[in-house]
Amino acid sequence: MSCRLLFGILFLALASSAVHAITVDELVAKNAEARGGLDKIEAIKSLRLQGQIRVAGDFGSFDLTLNQLKRAPDSVRNEASVQGLTQVEVWNGKQGWRIDPFQGRKDAERISDDDARGLADDSSISGSLIGYLSKGSRIEYQGTEDVDGTEAHKLKVTLKNGDVQTVYLDPDHFIEIRTVSQRKVRGTEVEDISDFGDYELVSGVYFPFSISTHTKGQGGEQQITITKAEANVPVDDAQFAFPTIAGSTP
Repeated sequence: MSCRLLFGILFLALASSAVHAITVDELVAKNAEARGGLDKIEAIKSLRLQGQIRVAGDFGSFDLTLNQLKRAPDSVRNEASVQGLTQVEVWNGKQGWRIDPFQGRKDAERISDDDARGLADDSSISGSLIGYLSKGSRIEYQGTEDVDGTEAHKLKVTLKNGDVQTVYLDPDHFIEIRTVSQRKVRGTEVEDISDFGDYELVSGVYFPFSISTHTKGQGGEQQITITKAEANVPVDDAQFAFPTIAGSTP
């Protein structure tokens, strides 16, 4: 075989590879298909998750009961309970508020936009990839990167509010296996790393039932284990509204 012919074959192979390079929209479409299909994902208007949170750090570890309620498009209510005390954190699409008896506060209080960013960024039932254009987000494909031995597809998602989520997709199943969320809180950049596993079907859509989260540069880790999930449950507006009576919980 002549060098000229060999170079011609190599050129065609490289050109073919470039033509078929995967795009952002192809990856998003594969992710939607892998999770159950776009129609089924968009059909879920509310989601209730129940389980446990194990918090571990230098102090040891302890367990809390978790109840989370999400409502499309962007409302979330988290409840974490232990020894008869329940911490409530809510983002209702416009503002955040909390009740934190662990800090000696039994009345609801509004929280700053900076403190609410983490809640707001994770409030979508479908996640940051599905319908990203309608959410005002931008996505850039950044090739692949090793995630615990897996060469995962890496997508940089810039949310409408400027926060950044880097989403890593399994190369075989196109399901999220890790996200790295970056946002600024009172001028300081905070980076949260979450690993996902144990996906199970909920109303025809796959959701992770195991989530491990830690904040870069800080000790400690949270391991969330979901034990029960229900889709399209009835939702009362009062569950997300700031309480009108001091000390009351909606």
